[in-house]
Amino acid sequence: MRSAAHLREAHPNWEWRSPDLAAEETLLRAHSAAHVARVRSATHDFDADTPAYENIFMHAARSAGAACAAARLSLGGTPAFSLMRPPGHHATRDQAMGFCFFNHIAVAALDALAHGAERVAIWDFDAHHGNGTEAIVAAHPRIAFASVHQFPGYPGTGALSLGNVHNFPVAPFAPRAEHRDAVREALDVLLEFQPDLLLVSAGFDAFAGDPITQMSLTMEDFALFGQWLRETGYPAGAILEGGYSDDLPLLLDAFLRAWSS
Repeated sequence: MRSAAHLREAHPNWEWRSPDLAAEETLLRAHSAAHVARVRSATHDFDADTPAYENIFMHAARSAGAACAAARLSLGGTPAFSLMRPPGHHATRDQAMGFCFFNHIAVAALDALAHGAERVAIWDFDAHHGNGTEAIVAAHPRIAFASVHQFPGYPGTGALSLGNVHNFPVAPFAPRAEHRDAVREALDVLLEFQPDLLLVSAGFDAFAGDPITQMSLTMEDFALFGQWLRETGYPAGAILEGGYSDDLPLLLDAFLRAWSS
């Protein structure tokens, strides 16, 4: 993976860990047994964007395991980032969709609640609405969720907020300043929740050069998001969601460098 190679070279002192697969009981906190079984034995594509790749259960369960590991490390005071694919925030309790098979951020949030956290906040600045995350955590009294995303755009949800779900739709080609303000407002809403752990669905497809979205953020904006995350002072962990431009390694580096500096 080009991003891993870039980050290893740029940050030789960073610690790297290989994740384990999430246990079935861990996946079942966010997904139905039927869904886990479908992914495990997948022989047919889930949709046009979500093929039944060979060994997809192993890959997806490993991504979920990495998200849980990042959350537990972060809850213990060691900020961590999961550089894993496939992404997860479109997967619902019962459905794989949009490149996503298991919802790693929801699995990690629920795992953190089972391991000492009282309240978890999820900050999703991927260009697409985290519809699966919303569906899984909606009305959960110990989780707050905020998504900033292009609207209209895939998957067509995320126009309204309700209860613990806070949506911030941003129009295609919106000015950078308007988009940044929405990301900041989303973070501020989550900080009012006073979480024990702040988890980030870190998508980089809102970048102006991304091939599948119509947004206008720059590398400097993602660095700013990392700076804001550091300045919260809250235990925080992040996982990779979308991001499909050739500049992804540089965008990741900008975010992670600002967060860890």
